[in-house]
Amino acid sequence: MASAHDIDALLPQTQCTRCGYPGCRPYAEAIARGDAAINQCPPGGAATIGALARLLGRAVLPLNPDNGLEGPALVAVIDEAACIGCAKCLPPCPVDAILGAQKLMHTVISALCTGCELCVAPCPVDCIRMVPRAADASAAPAPEASDNRARWEAHLERARRTAAVRAALLEDRKQAPPG
Repeated sequence: MASAHDIDALLPQTQCTRCGYPGCRPYAEAIARGDAAINQCPPGGAATIGALARLLGRAVLPLNPDNGLEGPALVAVIDEAACIGCAKCLPPCPVDAILGAQKLMHTVISALCTGCELCVAPCPVDCIRMVPRAADASAAPAPEASDNRARWEAHLERARRTAAVRAALLEDRKQAPPG
């Protein structure tokens, strides 16, 4: 029987959440438990479904259209002239591929962008668009899945540390004498 680790190794590590899980690892764990089908990963598409079917000894299924459609590798592009520096695109990026700060223009580091599309919805001025990676002459090749996984794990660890610091500060405030 294949482990979640073996299944996760076959996923593209875009961390896009289109499978219905908060990342590739939770999706792999659900497949390993028998709670999810092998056909829920649009970025991986038919190639990933085939690899999962071989690993698990299951039938190849068509991609579930409820999870999206298979398409070309995408990369986010920010219209830097329209960017207002709100920084709402930074937290949802699972691999920290967006560079910028509050009230300053942001840009996408294309060599790190997984094409997950999670940065698009929070942008209040619609200055982020997804383009096929091959059509963007300035875009670097798509990052390797192992690099995506490492960046996602680092992103999660930073988020955990930030949450712990925030919680400690709030607890300190509660404990401080009024005045």
